[in-house]
Amino acid sequence: QNMLSSVFLAFLVSSVTATEKGSALPRLNDTKAIEAFINSAEVVVIGFLEGEDSHGYKQLVATAKRIDSVPAAICTVKEVWADYSLSSDTIALFRKADNHRENLVLAEAKKLEIDGLVNFITTNEIRYITEYNQVTAVGLFSSEVKLHLLLFANRGSKEFTELKEKLRALAPEFTGKFLFVLINGAVKSNSRSLGYFGIKSQDLPRVGIYDGDSDMKWLMPAGEISTERVREFCQSFLQGELKLQLGARSA
Repeated sequence: QNMLSSVFLAFLVSSVTATEKGSALPRLNDTKAIEAFINSAEVVVIGFLEGEDSHGYKQLVATAKRIDSVPAAICTVKEVWADYSLSSDTIALFRKADNHRENLVLAEAKKLEIDGLVNFITTNEIRYITEYNQVTAVGLFSSEVKLHLLLFANRGSKEFTELKEKLRALAPEFTGKFLFVLINGAVKSNSRSLGYFGIKSQDLPRVGIYDGDSDMKWLMPAGEISTERVREFCQSFLQGELKLQLGARSA
């Protein structure tokens, strides 16, 4: 009986160890694996760290558990770091919406706390369509892409999810040109954005373009918000036709 119970205990311990190991981050050992990982989601985080004892590793594991919408992995192979022009331990966030990489160099972040790392990821988590709020605004406005295609819609309305998915599917066509942003008209704090475009929450859904460089805006004429119309709206802006057709209204 003692032998059986000790075998059972050994089994339990090995199961626990396996589970703990299972919660460790996937390891990426070459550029091919990294590129595949980056392509697996809209936003990913990779810790380019010397090993599991490195400053930042435990924080990254804990953060990955808290933000399960952003896949995380590590790369400990320094030869691979060179392909990403990295020379010291760095936690990097890769996002597809604007082909951007945001680096958190650990030597510069002497005291790295889990809350700080969560904050780093959430403020930089720009997706193909990003819902606008105080946190995401930081990443949106610090992006090199200054053109925003805005979908104004009231959360809770029947078309909200459908329109969000429709534009999310269209966004990859305009990677690096437009950031697609969803503004929930049902939130009081967004009334200023609506007012800037001269619309009210009862007028929604509507689509507009905001140019952060010139602080100018264009509103797509009311009507059905179809993929074709929004695509045409974006293209005519990029071709310079929109400015002539609708006449930009400055604030």
